[in-house]
Amino acid sequence: MRNATAFYAELPRFIIRDNDAKFGGDFDRVAEGVGIRVIRTAIHAPLMNATCERFLGSLRRECLDHVIFLGVRHFESVLREYAAFFNSARPHQGLRQSVPINTSQTEPARAQHVQARQVLGGLHHDYRAAA
Repeated sequence: MRNATAFYAELPRFIIRDNDAKFGGDFDRVAEGVGIRVIRTAIHAPLMNATCERFLGSLRRECLDHVIFLGVRHFESVLREYAAFFNSARPHQGLRQSVPINTSQTEPARAQHVQARQVLGGLHHDYRAAA
């Protein structure tokens, strides 16, 4: 914990961790000693972090592995754009290939024309039916 947080000017406010024995009371005391609130996941809930872990895995594979960041502002901008794409344009298997936030009111049965919008400079594309 000390080594992981020594390089940052601003520490995280929270750490979410499971109940694994490798994270004992010493870990919690060190985190709380530097002002980080430790939030433990529920006992016997192995899938509690699944949604977050799935998003972070997708973020890493589909975005972070392909972009060289020029600074913190650039990093935050890319994260905002990817999160918007992930929630409003990227189909999810767990939702039967639909998107979490459906921005279109009605979907046409068969679109005659399709518009492609570049996301993250062309790393991904958002395809929508043209009006």
